This record gives sequence, structure tokens and C-alpha cells, in this order.
Amino acid sequence: MLTTLKKRCESGKNALLRLHRSEQGAEGIEKLLIIGAIVLPLLIVLVIFRKEISTWVREKWDNVQSESEASDF
Repeated sequence: MLTTLKKRCESGKNALLRLHRSEQGAEGIEKLLIIGAIVLPLLIVLVIFRKEISTWVREKWDNVQSESEASDF
């Protein structure tokens, strides 16, 4: 069992090394890191301030609806 686990770890290591050495692999990893650097902080902000954002959006939507109803008459 340990030998199969060791072989799988070596196989995974070799695959990561090939990916790292490859130019396309390096570009792909760089793109993922850039996307992660943008998306993760944005996601954290959205989670932390979700109630405030929800309240703000609801207020803006209510304003739009009330202005729309006022212009109908």
C-alpha cells in the first residue's frame, strides 16, 4: 500500500514539474494566480459586507420603483 501511495506521489510530483517547466503551463498558472488575486479579495469583501450591500441595493431599487410609479401619473 505504501509503495502505491509513493508511486502516486511521485507521479503527481512529476506532472507538476512538467507543468511548471512548460511555457503554457506557466502561463496557465500565472493566469490562475492573477484571477485568484482579484476574485478572492472581492469574494471576501462581498461576504463580509453582504448585509450592507443588500440593504443599499434594496434602497436603490425602491427609489427606482418609486420614481417609476411617480412618472406613470
